[in-house]
Amino acid sequence: MKLSDVKIIQLPKFLDARGNLSVVEELKEIPFKIERTYWIYDVPGGESRGGHAYRENCEFIIALSGSFDVILDDGNERQRYHLNRSYYGLYVPSGLWREMDNFSTNSLALILSSTRYDEQDYIRDYEHFKTLKNEE
Repeated sequence: MKLSDVKIIQLPKFLDARGNLSVVEELKEIPFKIERTYWIYDVPGGESRGGHAYRENCEFIIALSGSFDVILDDGNERQRYHLNRSYYGLYVPSGLWREMDNFSTNSLALILSSTRYDEQDYIRDYEHFKTLKNEE
């Protein structure tokens, strides 16, 4: 996949004096069936997460609280996306190197995944990732 396949998607917002509501539905706002959901929180200052790519898994990343950056790399170029609103999500197709950093205090990242956890799906070495991308 290429960085041009990445999309920031605005989620439906329902404004209400009692509190706002947003929703994400599989195969509607995001182009895949949700097989796994996880969240990242309590990230110490200066730390980063990720540092891998997936062979098959696609993700949809939402900053439910606070803010953070997602850095994506297709083997040729890198792009930084700043997430700081709970009604926007970042669609990340498979085959892209992914890192997350610049977490604000009390940030909460929600990640919806297209596959169940499978260690064999991960590419954890960046040089190996670049070699695979050059073979495509």
